[in-house]
Amino acid sequence: MRKVVFLGSKPIGYECFAWLIAQRIELQLQIVGLYTKERAEFGDGHQLTALAKKFHIPVLESLDDMPECDIIYSVQYHEILKQNHIDKAAQVAVNLHMATLPEYRGSNQFSIAIIEEKEEFGTTIHTIQAGVDNGDILFQKRFPIPPGCWVGELYDMTFNRSLNLFRQTLPHIINGKYNAVPQELLIPKYGTSLHYRKEMNTLKVIDLQWDKERIERQIRATSMPGFEPPYCIINGEKVHFTRETNK
Repeated sequence: MRKVVFLGSKPIGYECFAWLIAQRIELQLQIVGLYTKERAEFGDGHQLTALAKKFHIPVLESLDDMPECDIIYSVQYHEILKQNHIDKAAQVAVNLHMATLPEYRGSNQFSIAIIEEKEEFGTTIHTIQAGVDNGDILFQKRFPIPPGCWVGELYDMTFNRSLNLFRQTLPHIINGKYNAVPQELLIPKYGTSLHYRKEMNTLKVIDLQWDKERIERQIRATSMPGFEPPYCIINGEKVHFTRETNK
């Protein structure tokens, strides 16, 4: 029976954790630890800690409490693992990254893809190596971005495909049935970039001197429900742009 430690948060982390629990008997798994950061904005329905306690799964207080295991599985985890943490997994440590790699490492991937007028996006499962979203690609699902797509819509599309990819490939991850592709081999075709969460503070600022196509694209890229809308500065004050749909 393989031992698994799950690291994750947010709704996608919750759904993947719930699926892992549901499949643990069939796949002969023992979930020996959960480490998460609860996010109040996602409500009681997506709290991984409550789910872990329901099934008597140990909730870790810190990464240093991580037990020896066969597999570490990370989904929307909030910390960068150090090598001594990665080494806790005797078989493999993997991460579900809600973007295509090697193009989009780090944060803000949905917004950047729209700003760059990309026609394709996706989701990736890769091995965890030291650094940010490094590691070999094990599984990936790419899909077209519809014309005029808004960031929330791209997030929803990626969420659904990410959950499906997690479910479809979980048995392969557990049994070691995959081909690892180094990201370096794909950089000549797709390019690569690394973005940080704090960049969003700049991306939300709209310059009214831009052409209308750029303004419209920047608004679509940064109007994420639940977060501050994009804005411009007029007479020293923020003027926000909000989306109103006709129903």
